[in-house]
Amino acid sequence: MEAGRRVTGLVLPILAVIFLLYGLTGNLLSGYFSHKGFSIPEIIEYMYLTTEGIFGTPIGVSAQYLILFVIFGSFLLKSGVGDFITEIALAIAGDKRGGPAQVAVLSSALMGSVNGSAVANVVTTGTFTIPLMKKIGYTPEFAGGVEAAASTGGQILPPVMGAAAFIMAEILGVKYVNIMYAAIIPALLYYFGVFITVYFRAVRMDLRGLDKKEVPSLGKIFREKFFLLIPLIVLVYLLVKGYTPTFAAFFGILLTVPVSWLTPRNKMNLSKILEALESGAKGSLSVAVTCAVVGIVVGISTLTGLGSKIAGAIISLSGGNLFLTLVFTMIACIILGVGMPSIPAYLLTANMAVPALLKLGVKPFVSHFFVFYYAMLANITPPVALAAYAAAGISGGDMYKTGLEGFKLAIAGFIVPFMYVYNPVLLGIGGSALSIITTCITALIGVTFVASSFEGYLLKPMNKIERVLMMIAGLLLIKPGGLTDIIGVVIGAGVLLLQIGKRKVTINKNLS
Repeated sequence: MEAGRRVTGLVLPILAVIFLLYGLTGNLLSGYFSHKGFSIPEIIEYMYLTTEGIFGTPIGVSAQYLILFVIFGSFLLKSGVGDFITEIALAIAGDKRGGPAQVAVLSSALMGSVNGSAVANVVTTGTFTIPLMKKIGYTPEFAGGVEAAASTGGQILPPVMGAAAFIMAEILGVKYVNIMYAAIIPALLYYFGVFITVYFRAVRMDLRGLDKKEVPSLGKIFREKFFLLIPLIVLVYLLVKGYTPTFAAFFGILLTVPVSWLTPRNKMNLSKILEALESGAKGSLSVAVTCAVVGIVVGISTLTGLGSKIAGAIISLSGGNLFLTLVFTMIACIILGVGMPSIPAYLLTANMAVPALLKLGVKPFVSHFFVFYYAMLANITPPVALAAYAAAGISGGDMYKTGLEGFKLAIAGFIVPFMYVYNPVLLGIGGSALSIITTCITALIGVTFVASSFEGYLLKPMNKIERVLMMIAGLLLIKPGGLTDIIGVVIGAGVLLLQIGKRKVTINKNLS
């Protein structure tokens, strides 16, 4: 418990203590959540001698896979991949409208696909991107919110997703590469939502990009440093070819060292190798301790039947309606994930919320992805948004307002899990190429409508009625179906025509 407190803070250990007390005193409770009660020896035996407790799936996955991937991420950063990614993002988006914010989104996405930790991502890229955003006029809170929202998405972006993704693969009994494939479209939709929201804000505030002189040449960067991506490319290749994650990560670590020798500035000598190993070991310990503590919570939940009771309560509240069940599950995921890293957030929600979705016929793969996605988004959901708090420390902004800005920026992404529950083709489950393309187009339009509604801008500032109409249009596009799609597109097109009319009036006034 003490190790858990030092690694994750007070929230998770306190939760574990509450669950232990629940296991001991359930017989003193009355009503729906009561149980027969268990003695201390019974609880200790269950925690230590079964695969449902401390030494369960999470700690096993941590020892087998996660340690090597954390070390691999440390080696990549020491080899200079972090600087390379930031330079690429700056070259691509630096001089565009709201450039530094787009740089933050792009660099954090790329970095997150390597290290899979929202807070670590914020600290790594935020020290560069947040001052850049403040430089062109973004408030400290918005700059921190952009970085937090972008860094959080890295946990759902392949190839190296968050540690929880490996645990999900083990729970579902599928290969990690299957999780990678399934995550591609949802991750792209999430980042599209953040990109388009940042763009609308930049246009509304009339914020320009950086001067072209401040932006490096993309071609020059690739010519000088493209080989730094070789370990990552090889890792993906090995995973796709069916090699185990353990072998792929280990081979990637070995390859990173000689590749770094091609750049004198980032050449990994013995000192840097030891630093990378030390950094990886520290990161691995935090993952292992977190998995052990959350094992207590999950174990008590299984022992007492609390998980199935919560699932039953969710279904009862929703009246068996799938949409309402999804909404209640989303809320439960966010509440259970408050103030906790992604691993315990996912494991708790998977244990308590997934059964509700399974009872309503949602496939296990889709159900786990649904709660996994929202468990990740807990990092930017107030009141305790860990990634946003880390970003606020860099930006100097108010922590709560930074969390609120990050939440608003990612709000369009909050509808994505609903989309793939109703249409699993977004996870690569079934469907033809044509259905995948049409579904993606519909999803992109829906995300754009929701983002414009929250930002109050499309081509011109929108009034309240236009914002409400755009929100309705976006929500109608969540559920696939000819009628809802047509109505949603028609409503959105109507608002767009009004915006075009406003724009023409403004142009004519300026000309006259």
